[in-house]
Amino acid sequence: MNDVSNAIAETVNHLVDEYRRHCLWFLRDDYYPATDEERLRVLAYIQRHGDRSAYMRAAEVRRWLLRTSSAASAAS
Repeated sequence: MNDVSNAIAETVNHLVDEYRRHCLWFLRDDYYPATDEERLRVLAYIQRHGDRSAYMRAAEVRRWLLRTSSAASAAS
């Protein structure tokens, strides 16, 4: 994993911690997404079940994640 991917994973994990009780109550207490697909799914959960602020923050991280994942697929 490169530095950008690590930064995205850490950011998503931080959002999971922050919104676990409010938006992600249905996930295990020790759950953290391990793949980009899981990260996108968790961000969608935060957008769906959170308030406006949660939606906006998850959307920003989602754009960041999609940009890096499509750049990686374009390079292959």
